[in-house]
Amino acid sequence: MGVKTEQQALRPPYAQIKGLDKPVSRIFFGTAIRPMLMGENCFELLDAVLDSGINAFDCARGYGRAEHVLGSWIQNRNNREKVIVLTKCGNVGLFGRVRVNRKVIMRELEKSLNELQTDYVDIYLLHRDDPSTPVGEIMETLNEAKRCGKIRIFGVSNWTHQRIEEANRYAKEHDLEGFSVSSANYSLARQLKDPYGGSCVTISGPENEDARNWYLKTGMPVLAYSSLGHGFFNGRFQSGDYEAAKKVLDRPAQKGFLYQENMKRLHNAEVLAKRDGCSVAEVAMRYVFSSPMNLFAIASTTKPSRLSGIISAAHASFPPEDVTYLENEQ
Repeated sequence: MGVKTEQQALRPPYAQIKGLDKPVSRIFFGTAIRPMLMGENCFELLDAVLDSGINAFDCARGYGRAEHVLGSWIQNRNNREKVIVLTKCGNVGLFGRVRVNRKVIMRELEKSLNELQTDYVDIYLLHRDDPSTPVGEIMETLNEAKRCGKIRIFGVSNWTHQRIEEANRYAKEHDLEGFSVSSANYSLARQLKDPYGGSCVTISGPENEDARNWYLKTGMPVLAYSSLGHGFFNGRFQSGDYEAAKKVLDRPAQKGFLYQENMKRLHNAEVLAKRDGCSVAEVAMRYVFSSPMNLFAIASTTKPSRLSGIISAAHASFPPEDVTYLENEQ
């Protein structure tokens, strides 16, 4: 691992995403945090995020009042051209049903633009896949929204790479723009069960090596959600302490991540955190950025003091032997 200067360590790394006119921080700030979900004033927190160098914000129509809070902050601070706004449509509905079609996309896009108080979204994602809707309908609709200037680029969340290939093949055959980015779960903690319903897609763990190889081959940007295991690596419980974990983790996190395999991975992270003199969260983030994929991590915190650790970890990577050790579940 190369030595980073203090100045470099304080700012996140950046990369270009085709179709966007400004560099994008490798860390997206996730707005699915309680204060924003509840519509509380989070201006000081968002100020700290942008001041840290993180210029990309992950939101969704299904994140309570988060779009409204983010939009109000952008309007108040007059910083729309400084930030990358990502939002999503088509989340899980009643009884776990997902519906994503032309009507849903167009209706929810207009609602998002209104809540965000902006004329356009930089990155627009479909929050879930709806296999009952032909990819042609989806691609035609998203290209229309782009031509109207309402979105800059578009992509998907929780789609398999096979379904992405199908959609992009249609786009190419019909002279349309295809999906540019994909958001999937990727973390040191393996998502062993679907935490939310609606076919949450993970590319973590040995069972998903084919998916990671596809992303590596295509170079498609991966926006890794739950990059810290939905709180599994927040340091508020120790490996093996299931009772403490149940008090800290919400029900989706318990359903998706609270298993023996991940407790072992947490133990390994604790060992490396002690060795390197850092937090378990930093170890988990360093693991994510050790991936050779074109990866961006979505990370959340309600405490600005934790931003520096997340950013520092984004500059670091583990050697292969440390990655192997972290993944060892024996």
